[in-house]
Amino acid sequence: MTPEARPHEVTTHSVTEEAYQALEQLVAFCSELPDDFLVHRKNVVFSTKGLKTDTVHFPCPLREQEAVLAIKAVEACAAAAIADLKANRAGTRQHGHGRQIMVDADKTSCFLMSAYLTTVDNMGKQHVDVMSKVPDSDIHQAQSILYRRLSANLYETRNRGEFYHIHGSLEATRTLEMLGLPPYDPQMTDYRKCINTIEAAVKTHTIHELDRMNVENKQAGIFALTWEQFQQTPHGNALVNMPPFTVEPSEQWTSPVPFEGTDSQYALRGVKVLELCRIIAGPTIGRSLAAHGATVLKVTSSSLPDVSFFQVDVNTGKHTTNIDLKTTSGRAIFDKLLLDADVIIDGYRPGALARLGYSQKKLMHIARRRNRGFVYVAEDCFGGSTGTKSGTVPGAEWAHRPGWQQIADCVSGVAWAQGRFMGLNEPVVPPFPMSDYGTGALGCVAAMTGLFNRATLGGSWICRTSLVQYDIFVQKLGLLPDFEQQRLRKLHDRSFFALRHSDSVDEVGRRALASLRRVAGHLFDEDLMVSAHSVGFNGVVAWPKEAIRIEGLKVGHVRPPRPNGFDGARWEEWETDEKLVMAV
Repeated sequence: MTPEARPHEVTTHSVTEEAYQALEQLVAFCSELPDDFLVHRKNVVFSTKGLKTDTVHFPCPLREQEAVLAIKAVEACAAAAIADLKANRAGTRQHGHGRQIMVDADKTSCFLMSAYLTTVDNMGKQHVDVMSKVPDSDIHQAQSILYRRLSANLYETRNRGEFYHIHGSLEATRTLEMLGLPPYDPQMTDYRKCINTIEAAVKTHTIHELDRMNVENKQAGIFALTWEQFQQTPHGNALVNMPPFTVEPSEQWTSPVPFEGTDSQYALRGVKVLELCRIIAGPTIGRSLAAHGATVLKVTSSSLPDVSFFQVDVNTGKHTTNIDLKTTSGRAIFDKLLLDADVIIDGYRPGALARLGYSQKKLMHIARRRNRGFVYVAEDCFGGSTGTKSGTVPGAEWAHRPGWQQIADCVSGVAWAQGRFMGLNEPVVPPFPMSDYGTGALGCVAAMTGLFNRATLGGSWICRTSLVQYDIFVQKLGLLPDFEQQRLRKLHDRSFFALRHSDSVDEVGRRALASLRRVAGHLFDEDLMVSAHSVGFNGVVAWPKEAIRIEGLKVGHVRPPRPNGFDGARWEEWETDEKLVMAV
């Protein structure tokens, strides 16, 4: 059949039109969403600067932009419903057309690569001098030494065509020694030599041997599976029909807790959040809640390593403090904070917080004693943890394993989809930590759902999401149509498509960013960024603006980011940047 005989064949792809469909699919998947949230979706408008910007930007075959536009729309609906609830209490709600909700597609794209756009004194993540502004939290030099950093990477195994992502996490020594390699090697400074050396060690093992070694050594790591293979695993089969997040009651005897400030322009003003997370996904939950006015206190320990620059990105809007929960004095400080907390974000491996003495049973005891429930938000890699005595969803065999964004992308089939898009018969981890940010956005919606339920029904609520659950949601949306994938292959730089499975996430991100500056230069416009002087970083920090606008509400941060451990462990005496307040 000739092209003339197919006049209705679609050959253009609209991100915003597809986002409406993704929104309906997300709502269908998430039975936990209150009806009060859902009534607002009729007022959602996905906006762009014009037809030329209503396109896929990233060199990636997955519907990442559409997926996160949909999640951000639900986040806005949640904020609107909470604002209505407060207005009803005050007797000031105006019925009628409802609150208009705008979700900006370009700002959403910026959100998906936020760490690569954020700067300190105009220095970004990959600037050679940026560490002069960022305190070094890479305690074990797992990031700063290239050889050790490449212990977290995707390599081919003994059997040709089978790949395994080892992950030295934030320590690296155990993974390298597990492979028979020295933990440090001053001679290893060349990028390709490091990769070849580590891959040669990985290639002495099969994927099953590597997986057994990882489990025995309690390391993050997983085989790279296709989407079809993942669904056939017990874990994939257990999770594939689960919603992207869950919200369940933990106790139902505490009284409803109304939202404070009926006249506040911020939906979550007065909500106190304790954030116990590192890296991106978990802290993104807290950053998003802070944009809605929540008071978010990030709790870390000076003995815990972290990726230094990511703090510039994900600590926006918060205060940060160090507390050692392994000490009696540290637990006493934390216990005092818990008495006034509304939300607890747990981004560590399932069960880690309980082993430190803060099980759900203890939290529920505190809730009963104060007659005010908690909203507990757990974010992890694999999903499938229930937090109950049974421990996991039936069949979710990997629920308690550690992991990071690359691990989730490899096991869920995302990396194989990326590699095939690039014309390869091998997996490649996609550019930018998009599943991290998408999972953080899901966690924000889950937290707001828990808070709404606590306000209307009372009780405490357990909210759970994971990187793998986000990836499942994206996979269920389907890959971009072939013509759109072909357009992206022609559009982006050849150097990006020269990448291979073993190229690091840093190299993938660097080449993708360079290509994006050429093909989607509008994403780097100053009007998509907000900036303020950070005392903590001793410089001007610029970060992407929030993607959503809600009629009658403010969404945006009132304080710039600061490093981990910068503030005291208290809810009082929080400063605000008046210029940021005026800019929201």
